[in-house]
Amino acid sequence: MQRLTTAEARKKDAREKIELGGLIVKAGLRYEKRALLLGVLIEAKTRIKGDEAERSRLIAIGAEAFGNDSE
Repeated sequence: MQRLTTAEARKKDAREKIELGGLIVKAGLRYEKRALLLGVLIEAKTRIKGDEAERSRLIAIGAEAFGNDSE
């Protein structure tokens, strides 16, 4: 039973990583250096911490991008 649980957890983890990679592609950053991508994410984390207005602004940008999937 433990093996099944571990296999399921690994499968879920792999799926999540694939989805997160898809966000990088959707943002048009597929060919950027990993260090840049990590830096952008760390900077975003810093910016949204305690700044609800910035968080809301970035959510709106992301929601709009998801809404444009058919284009």
